[in-house]
Amino acid sequence: MMNWRSCEIPVDEMATVYPGNETSSSEDPATDTGGQQDKEEDILSEETYGVNSVHPPVQSQTEQTDGPVVKGTVDNRYKCDQCDYSATQKCHLYTHTAKHTGDKPYMCGECGFRTANRSNLTVHMRKHTGEKPYKCEKCDYSAAGKGDLNRHMIKHTGDKPYMCGECGFRMSDRTTLTRHMRKHTGEKPYKCGQCDFSAAQKVHLDRHMTKHTGEKPYMCGECGFRTGYKSALSTHMKKHTGERPYKCDQCDYSTAHKSNLDKHVYKHTGEKPYMCGECGYRTAERSSLTIHMRKHTGVKPYKCDQCDYSAAQKGLLDRHMTKHT
Repeated sequence: MMNWRSCEIPVDEMATVYPGNETSSSEDPATDTGGQQDKEEDILSEETYGVNSVHPPVQSQTEQTDGPVVKGTVDNRYKCDQCDYSATQKCHLYTHTAKHTGDKPYMCGECGFRTANRSNLTVHMRKHTGEKPYKCEKCDYSAAGKGDLNRHMIKHTGDKPYMCGECGFRMSDRTTLTRHMRKHTGEKPYKCGQCDFSAAQKVHLDRHMTKHTGEKPYMCGECGFRTGYKSALSTHMKKHTGERPYKCDQCDYSTAHKSNLDKHVYKHTGEKPYMCGECGYRTAERSSLTIHMRKHTGVKPYKCDQCDYSAAQKGLLDRHMTKHT
């Protein structure tokens, strides 16, 4: 029996553990995207293994001394007997082994969420307590996980150290690079259990599932508009408030959506990060690349319901429909 508590955890990081309860639930979305930074780096390095990408070099941080700095070698003495994974600490090996066994001994007493490592449970519990111990020193932002704070800080620095080796698109964090690479590989790991739909991102699968359930739990208190997605409700509410929080720092343009601001900024920089792998066409917008690719694939998703006409773009279908009216 593995000793899941062999790693010492600071007292203020301890969380309640219920190893005997058999209630199960899926991994918490917050820990899937953030969580403790060291766990995130372990997971993401496996997730991006083999990806044609460029990562920033890892630099060791050492205190300045009067004498020469001696760099030690990494001793990965703890080996997994089911794959070629190795770790410097036994507790990291135990966490990894749970991927093979499916064991999730740490459970939240509030909602039944289970996880394989204690640090994920600690971060998860902050959803219930509202605790956000990681504070931004440049604004009033705070976060439950250090990884979330690190991603936020990039907004202040503008740093985009991760680059796609296929098309040159740059981004600020490794998780975004992993998702982006699926456009090139065609990988769609998230599968619908009720039809043949699959998605490159979990959030897209979650949205798709509402088509099967018909569930629209998010409602606007102003006009009664309902939707299956929290993000859609947030976007909708800006119609009532007139809020345009995303501002261009080079002109007076502002918008309600960050994606619109990103597109606008390319007008100033001239950057065209999206490139067609077939013919080299470049564009500033992902949607434009999607439409362009249909020239190569022949896909025409917009169908006329009165004849057999189909089009690659909605605008072309709209024009066609005037023939029927």
